[in-house]
Amino acid sequence: MNNSPDGQTSRVANDDEISLVDLAKILIKRWKLMTVTFLIIVLGALAYALMMERTYEFVSLYQVAEQATTDNKEIGALEPPATVVAKTSNLYLGSVTRQILADEGMASLPFETSVSNPEDTLLVRLASQAAEANAAMVKSLHAQVLERIETDQQALLERRREAMQRQLVSAERSLELANESTSPSAAELVASYSQRVADIQDRLAQLQEGQVVQTATQSLSPMGTSRSLVMALAIVLGGMSAVIMAFLSQFAVAVRESLQEE
Repeated sequence: MNNSPDGQTSRVANDDEISLVDLAKILIKRWKLMTVTFLIIVLGALAYALMMERTYEFVSLYQVAEQATTDNKEIGALEPPATVVAKTSNLYLGSVTRQILADEGMASLPFETSVSNPEDTLLVRLASQAAEANAAMVKSLHAQVLERIETDQQALLERRREAMQRQLVSAERSLELANESTSPSAAELVASYSQRVADIQDRLAQLQEGQVVQTATQSLSPMGTSRSLVMALAIVLGGMSAVIMAFLSQFAVAVRESLQEE
């Protein structure tokens, strides 16, 4: 008789072994369960993808006013873009947002707006991510903020122009007096004031107004997770879940049969 402990152990080990053929049989026997599991996940993901609200980025750009630098070699910002960004974030954006909320009777806007200065540019960038249904509200907010930036920049430009015109009048008056002078140093003074008048005139000519480059331009493609990516993930997850459900079902059957034998 072969009732030794070693024989029993070998028989139990053989019973617990599962070959690839056995795995394939399990998958074939549970194909209905696998199909149902796969379809539930994929159809659920499809419904989510179709109902998912698609958001777009709306971008506005403002080119700040420019002036010649002190040495007249380069054109620079009349006011640093970082300063314009700070003013916009802390003054204009909040004020415009409150006005729109009051007009629409809303507690909060359904989108957020950021203000930045793209590196190595004289641009101020407004960006909002919102659904197409809120496009009109986004454009209204951007337009009002840009209007306030433009008004402030124009006022700053006018003050700078007036100050430079006063400097020009003073320099031209000094040049006239130097021309009328009989002093031995009059020639040097004339040359100095002539250069100063020319410099001020050049700087006045190089003053450039700020301008709106674009207002709430909508991105060509939606932002965030795309519907195709959602469906691709759903197909992968559905396939994995279907296989897992097949093995779990087989395991549950095996446990039930074992309990019945006892």
